[in-house]
Amino acid sequence: MTIPWLTVLWVLPVLGAIVVALVPADRPTIARGVAVGFAIGTLAVSVVLAVAFDSGGDRYQFLEDHSWIAAFGARYTLGLDGIGLVLVLLTTVLTPLLLVAGWNDGSRVANYGSRRVSHTYMALILVVESMVIVSFLALDVLLFYIFFEAMLIPMYFLIGGFGGTERTRAAVKFLLYNLFGGLVMLAAVIGLYVVTARAGGPFDGGTFDLRTIADAAASGGLGVDPVVLNALFLGFMLAFAIKAPLWPFHTWLPDAAVQSTPATAVLMMSVVDKVGTFAMLRFCLELFPESSQTFAPWIITLAVIGIVYGAILAIGQTDMMRLIAYTSISHFGFIILGIFAMTGQSQAGATLYMVNHGISTAALFLIAGFLVSRRGSRAIADYGGVQKVAPVLAGTFLISGLATLSLPGLAPFISEFLVLIGTFGRYGVAAIVATGALVLSAIYILWLYQRVMTGPVREGSEKISDLVPREALVVVPLLALLIVFGVYPKPALDVITPAVQSTIVDSAGGQR
Repeated sequence: MTIPWLTVLWVLPVLGAIVVALVPADRPTIARGVAVGFAIGTLAVSVVLAVAFDSGGDRYQFLEDHSWIAAFGARYTLGLDGIGLVLVLLTTVLTPLLLVAGWNDGSRVANYGSRRVSHTYMALILVVESMVIVSFLALDVLLFYIFFEAMLIPMYFLIGGFGGTERTRAAVKFLLYNLFGGLVMLAAVIGLYVVTARAGGPFDGGTFDLRTIADAAASGGLGVDPVVLNALFLGFMLAFAIKAPLWPFHTWLPDAAVQSTPATAVLMMSVVDKVGTFAMLRFCLELFPESSQTFAPWIITLAVIGIVYGAILAIGQTDMMRLIAYTSISHFGFIILGIFAMTGQSQAGATLYMVNHGISTAALFLIAGFLVSRRGSRAIADYGGVQKVAPVLAGTFLISGLATLSLPGLAPFISEFLVLIGTFGRYGVAAIVATGALVLSAIYILWLYQRVMTGPVREGSEKISDLVPREALVVVPLLALLIVFGVYPKPALDVITPAVQSTIVDSAGGQR
């Protein structure tokens, strides 16, 4: 009997969450250890799949296909392609590191009203990991939608139950924005099913199967008025644009990131939000190729505005964590620009950018979180001269910051370069404006480092301690990945490129 590896991959974190919940309330350390153990086990399974994955083979591998809701053609269909593989690896690498980084986060929440705070915190992170993994594997539109929406629930409790003094307001804002997008997407999912049911032919009375619908869409076999397809595309795109987030649907992100614990914020920006950009590639471009072409110039315009807007607002921030949150809005603009430029280079760069942004943002935000936990303040003005009292912390902050501004030799550079090169031939003005925005990224990162780390030691900063071994255990792997992928991105690009070639929409006829 063949082992259902993809099911094992997403079920393991769920089992981990259940086991963590069963650990006695007076054993928080054991609960944390169990959570980390299951996260490492999930990472091991993802590595096994990566080793076994054949980049030159079928697009979707390790397929699992079972009847789920036969009454309207919904199936439990999972498959792994190169795009999904690198994002699954990003998720499974970051999760154990975030659990270690947030080792004491749960216990710091005052008046939570439960002795099982650490248990809850760790279990929720594992549940989010599981739901994100399913989203990267799902080849059934309804299956994807359910987990796309369901991950909002544990994320809501992670934001609202832990973190800053205004965490409840930030959690509600996060939930309302994303639920609105999800409800619009639900209408589009239902509409897509009705379209397939009426089309007949290979759909056999209606289907949610991504591959079947995408093949028909590529050959013009849906037989639907373009206005209807455009409306369905916009329904999907709105939900993904909010999740990503794309300007002007981004306003929930800074509040949610600042009010969350650093580990939760990284889980949100580096992992959960990637589901939005991934889904633009997987669902928008493949299910609606002609509509993607129609709306590409508009989406690219919004992406470029987001790049510039996020960078300018980052420069003006006085809150360190909010500054980093705005940098992510700028970076998501680059990712979406690469996706909708629809060239092989731009989409390969966008996919690699998802991975590299996840790593660099994780490093920068976690190190900033370690710093804030020592000083007790997010205000940049409260710091100064930190490199004199905590040189290792300052050095790792500098490396992660230089990665964020895409310094050559660090991972984000090659992905940003591919996005810009791939975009230039088709949308030259957009590429030029986005390139100019790189100067802004140098300003916000280097100015942040100068104010926080250099100069005389400011009062209150003299007691800041350097990284402890637990924190170094989190930071060192992230910095190592930034350097390795900055020097040698070939392994990732080798699995990404064949999958990207299957999503590229021909500008003339909408053919894949």
